[in-house]
Amino acid sequence: MKLRALDMTLAGMFAALMAIGANITSWIPFLSIGGVPLTMQTFFCILAGALLGSRLAAVSMTVYLLIGLAGVPVFAGFSSGFDTIISPTFGFIVSFIFAAFFTGLIIERVKQPSLLTFIIATLVGLALNYVIGTNWMYFAYQLWAPLPKGVELVSYTVAWSWMTLFLAKDLAFTIFAAVIAPRIYKALQKSNMLTKTTAA
Repeated sequence: MKLRALDMTLAGMFAALMAIGANITSWIPFLSIGGVPLTMQTFFCILAGALLGSRLAAVSMTVYLLIGLAGVPVFAGFSSGFDTIISPTFGFIVSFIFAAFFTGLIIERVKQPSLLTFIIATLVGLALNYVIGTNWMYFAYQLWAPLPKGVELVSYTVAWSWMTLFLAKDLAFTIFAAVIAPRIYKALQKSNMLTKTTAA
């Protein structure tokens, strides 16, 4: 995959947006739902897939992952480092690569993608985000991670029930991303900022 300087700039921009989205409640504390911090990582991840295309979006999410593992505090709660790999929520960080890639891939496969195409693609991305992330969390609590305070057992059902508020919020953001992505893409395409290898 040959990348232009502009491609790398766009990838870097979305990696930066991921860092901001992970910690948005640090700057705007009142943004929460039932006490659950309102992060925007899934929104920016899926938007990257819809706008940058499968490969460049995956590159962007990989850059975000590697920067965090290298020690730059870009993960939620300004966390970073290799020790985050054993975190129960690390699966969600890994899932961003797959969510962005397949969101972009589905859109790329359609010559003239409609709003429905974008909705389907972004929902697939959201599903991958939660399937990978929640399963990682479940197995983490079964195998190595200490249980949350006051919790004696984390069943598969319990793990998914914890995701309810997050999923409701991310579902709304995902639909929003699907609606605005086609318009943003057309604007970027007119300015020659996107190549033919990005989302269609």
